[in-house]
Amino acid sequence: MIVCVAVVGHQNNPLYIQSFTDADDALKLHHIVHCSLDVVDERVNNPKKSGPTLNETFLGLLYPTENYKVYGYLTNTKVKFILVTTDLDVRDADVRNFFRRFHAAYVDAVSNPFHVPGKKITSRTFADRVSTIVKSFGLSSAV
Repeated sequence: MIVCVAVVGHQNNPLYIQSFTDADDALKLHHIVHCSLDVVDERVNNPKKSGPTLNETFLGLLYPTENYKVYGYLTNTKVKFILVTTDLDVRDADVRNFFRRFHAAYVDAVSNPFHVPGKKITSRTFADRVSTIVKSFGLSSAV
């Protein structure tokens, strides 16, 4: 189950953070997302130490915690997508598919002529699409 998704700008400024749990966990999840930015920077700046190449936008599992697994994705414009899930047995194919759909929703949101680049994403349409993508996560593997 996905508990949090985030879009972080190229200067590590949060553009969109949505948690899908109780309000008590929201602050903890924001902290986890913020901590994952260090891992993303480490993988991007030291490509020899990590597995994926620079051409690969999917960063894979950034780090597991006791209760969560954190995955990352980096766009060509250095915008970072962070996914926090409670599922401990998630397939990479499902996460890649999620990020592909999430990236498409992000592109549609920032392509809006009324969106100011670098500012928080406040579009209700984007929030609804993200909720739909989150709800459908992992359903394709159950079939």
